Amino acid sequence: MKKFLLMTVCIIAAAAGAFGETLNLDQARTLALAYSRSLAKYNLLIQSSILNERSQLFTMIPSISANYNAALAYLNKNWGFNSASDGFSAGAHLELTQVIFTGGKNFIQKKINSIATESVRKDALAEYFNVLDSVDSAYYSVLEAQANLESAENSLKTALLSLSMAEIRQASGMIGQGDYLKALADKESYENARNQARRNVTLAQTKLKSLIGISDLPDLEPVDFDSFENLMQYLSVISDDDANALFERFNQIVTQSNPSLARAALNSQTAEKNLSLAKRDPMPTLQATVFSSDITYTPSAGFNTTPGGGVYLSGSIPIDFWVLNNNIQKSKVAVNSAALDYLSTESSLQTDLQSSLLGVFSQTGSVISTRRSLDYAQKNLEYVMERYKLSQSSVSDLSDAQALVSSTQAQLIQAEYGFLQSLSTLRSLGAIDDQAKLISLLTGESS
Repeated sequence: MKKFLLMTVCIIAAAAGAFGETLNLDQARTLALAYSRSLAKYNLLIQSSILNERSQLFTMIPSISANYNAALAYLNKNWGFNSASDGFSAGAHLELTQVIFTGGKNFIQKKINSIATESVRKDALAEYFNVLDSVDSAYYSVLEAQANLESAENSLKTALLSLSMAEIRQASGMIGQGDYLKALADKESYENARNQARRNVTLAQTKLKSLIGISDLPDLEPVDFDSFENLMQYLSVISDDDANALFERFNQIVTQSNPSLARAALNSQTAEKNLSLAKRDPMPTLQATVFSSDITYTPSAGFNTTPGGGVYLSGSIPIDFWVLNNNIQKSKVAVNSAALDYLSTESSLQTDLQSSLLGVFSQTGSVISTRRSLDYAQKNLEYVMERYKLSQSSVSDLSDAQALVSSTQAQLIQAEYGFLQSLSTLRSLGAIDDQAKLISLLTGESS
């Protein structure tokens, strides 16, 4: 958490020079963390919670107060008016009060405030990874949209080539009107897909710019999928035993590090402390007040100090036991509720973890298999294109071959970036901010 608090200052200092002509993912994360209003708010909440802790600490040390008064009596006992010097008087009184005994409630309240501060820090940590997830998703969405745009443009080029050849053959009577209209329809369809892909790129860029707080988005550095090749090859053939061991390994990390689960545990501790506090409400309280001599002043007599001073003890014992017992019962209900919340959070996180790991396995398998499918589809398109040039394949044959390439390429793009999104989800569940560590955990190298 100290790292998190110091990071805010470091991020803001680095944000101004975070990128030049291109922007990579790490730089986008830096800008998003610096620009996040929610993280800035959590920073203020942490400061406020620390001040609350200090306020509770101050209640355990002596408090000093000075009382003063001034009066002007304008009527005397004969119902006449006094002069200002006769009717004016002033005085001051100094007191020092120390709480002696509260049944330990002050110490319990101090612990409750300390837990509250730690809970806010866990919320801030959860928001930290939430910001990372958001910027990762936006960054990948831009790259995915750009990849789809490139694919759509390639498909349009093929459709334009097919149409130009169909126009020549239709003019020479080599093909019928139906084949020509088919080529024309394919061209219009792929052109519309290209235009939609352009809009998707613009929308994705707009979202990313809103997260990192810049108006002009530079070119994004592409993801180096080769750096994930060993991981994908390992996960694509992982055995059931290794998959179960991987789940147990990540489940242990989530139990130890996940901020949501840690916050649920802190809430449970707070409920238990509140119960302990309620049980101490019937305890008597005692405090001592040390008071000084009174100092008075009148215009006629000047300053006058009355000799004296002493110690005044006061205390209280609550006797409304029906109210106290009701508060204890309410606190017990809160303890049970917090315990159920913890179990629910733990169960939900286990489900999310299992879903994320299965997502990684599924996306990895899709990437590997779709790569092969795309290779076959592209070779088939090249074969059909050569036959089309020789008038041995029809417009429909070429259209089907191109459609197969387009759909397979879209599946590959979706699988690749889905794989990256699954890694981001795993990172947040385990509160792991080091990608190299995440990969080593997935491959079992750190075990």
